[in-house]
Amino acid sequence: MKTTTLKKIAYLATGAFILMQGSACTKDFERTNTPPTSVTKVDPALLIARILRDGTFQESGELPNNKFGSWVQHWAGGPVVPVSRYFEGPENLIWSQHFQLLRNIIQIKEELAGLENDPSGRSRLAIAEIYEVYLYQRLTDLFGDIPYSEVTKSNQAINRTPKFDKQEDIYPALIQKLDASLAKLTVGDQSYGTADFFYNGNVDKWKKFGNSLKLRLGMRLRYAKPDLAEQTVRAAMAASYGLLANNADNAAVPTYNNAQAENQNPILRQSTTGSADLRYLANTLVDRLKADNDPRLPLLAQSVTINGVATYQGIGVSLTDNQLSQLIRANYSTPNRATWFSLTFNPIPSYAMTYSDICFYKAEAALLGWGASSQDAYGFFSEGVKAAFALPPYNLTSIPTSYEQNVMSFTNLTDAQKMEKIATQKWIQLFGRNMEAFAEWRRTGYPVLTPGPNLGSTNGQIPRRGIYSSEEVELNRDNYKEAVARMTNGDSFLSKVWWDKR
Repeated sequence: MKTTTLKKIAYLATGAFILMQGSACTKDFERTNTPPTSVTKVDPALLIARILRDGTFQESGELPNNKFGSWVQHWAGGPVVPVSRYFEGPENLIWSQHFQLLRNIIQIKEELAGLENDPSGRSRLAIAEIYEVYLYQRLTDLFGDIPYSEVTKSNQAINRTPKFDKQEDIYPALIQKLDASLAKLTVGDQSYGTADFFYNGNVDKWKKFGNSLKLRLGMRLRYAKPDLAEQTVRAAMAASYGLLANNADNAAVPTYNNAQAENQNPILRQSTTGSADLRYLANTLVDRLKADNDPRLPLLAQSVTINGVATYQGIGVSLTDNQLSQLIRANYSTPNRATWFSLTFNPIPSYAMTYSDICFYKAEAALLGWGASSQDAYGFFSEGVKAAFALPPYNLTSIPTSYEQNVMSFTNLTDAQKMEKIATQKWIQLFGRNMEAFAEWRRTGYPVLTPGPNLGSTNGQIPRRGIYSSEEVELNRDNYKEAVARMTNGDSFLSKVWWDKR
């Protein structure tokens, strides 16, 4: 049962990467100095459960990740989230969270060592490696150059000062690793069963997930390395593995409103345990949905009453202290307390990747003629919107005709205008997935966002990346300084990662 697995992993994951070494001084040193309850081996299933859960939850609404949602103007953080107002600060927690998950994947590899070509280990290792690619992509997308090739591969040889690889070298390496891992997935092999929160051990679905991740890697390179981008996208579109084909293929972690707080959807936990400063929607998102008469608006946002009239109103982003002090919070919308912020509503899964994501990538690829005709672009786009409408908590089974005609139509539009529509619908659909929304907004440049009035430390510009952990400055200084020297604006919010060309 998944709730039982969630409880087990909370206790065991912290011991997943313990260093156990003997000594030549005492014959039985290791045996006599190891408490009988110590964790020296960990079930890979418990590790993968923790990795998938934490990795997915970190994408969503809680600190320290809510800042990215405010940068793309889904949320409107105030003084409690200073970086949402463009004040710089190192991303210590995000950095350590990712490398802890990556260390746990290394532990899975240690536990399954020698079984790389055996049905008992082959596909389990491949699944772990595919998610490893997912994590490394997210980490490099946030920071740019990161430790990759010299990161510790074994608990017997720890490297505390790995070099920072260039992002332009990391991306091809990730694509290569993903291809190798996909080739190992074999139906009939032992898998992770119910500990696999995404697919319950279904290897075919992991093939689709891995190949869809390849499509995402390729599209992220569109403006930085077009040749590799096209090659990668075409290969993913044509691969026999398939791509996510409907919402039943979505990679998601189930959540439980009546369980321990850590099992709640992160956006819900933001309401039940976080500051009120984290709960309000940005005016950019609310106004976009209002202007389009989008049927998702009343399901996403809580209405407010102003002068006796029920309406929806978002807070401006990155406001000054004076502006924030004058706000009457009751006049502004939070996510709907009957859906996103409900303790009794059917729990909303926390998503890692959805069919809608893939439809929008396919629509973009079709506009470029990469693996599909430009005439197919609208069909993929329409299917993506339909899939986004159907996701909980919206559960809308059809697109209103007026919305299709007035908001979605491609008639008489240039390819650039079509791309803006695709990217804007993706931006709406990615609400609650802050890191991915931030990456896609930087990549596409859509929707066009106006910075808030608070200048912060960026002179009023929306940040383009996260700042490295201060631990790297202290413990890996030489490699850190080498990476920073490659940036146009140093280790700041305003330096762009390699693929960010818009």
